[in-house]
Amino acid sequence: MTRIRTENLGGATAWILHRPHPSVNGLVRQLGVIGLEVREVWPELPAETMEADFIFYDADMGHDEQFPWAPGQSPMPMIALIGSEAPGRLRWAMEMGAHAQLLKPMSDKGVYAALLVARSNFDRAKASEALIADLQSRLSARQTIVRAVMLFVMKGKTEAEAYDLLRQTAMAWRVTIEIAAERMVANHSHERGADDGRRIDPA
Repeated sequence: MTRIRTENLGGATAWILHRPHPSVNGLVRQLGVIGLEVREVWPELPAETMEADFIFYDADMGHDEQFPWAPGQSPMPMIALIGSEAPGRLRWAMEMGAHAQLLKPMSDKGVYAALLVARSNFDRAKASEALIADLQSRLSARQTIVRAVMLFVMKGKTEAEAYDLLRQTAMAWRVTIEIAAERMVANHSHERGADDGRRIDPA
């Protein structure tokens, strides 16, 4: 289970991507009270925001080109500032990767909670992505091992003998079984490609 971090947010940097408007003043004031360094920008985020701790963005007038990353791939928690509940606007806000939201007109209420919720959801999303990537890597490695074992089976070995030969090969190369299997499969594919290249089609 991902722990929710609730320590002091003082010193964190928050960028607000919103057109100049009096309604933003309450948000800026409260972020300062909490201890965040606040920067306002419009109409797009500069590259330096890649180092920000939080991004607040206008869900009403925002668009993809304002962000220096692909939709849903933000490197920090994102908080949508929502005024319009039009389905298209809400869908876009979610696609950009909103981890929390604040409703307009904005005030000094709910800002701290939005920061904590956004960071918690961001941490959980990153943990899930890491887990999925690890599972995909393990699945790919297992499939490669099966392919390497089948190379020995095609030469008349039993599956048990083939796996043992793969294990011995890995020990001889001083690598893991996964790496040994990957090398063997790659070498086999290269050899097949070379053989195909030497073939001469009949006239």
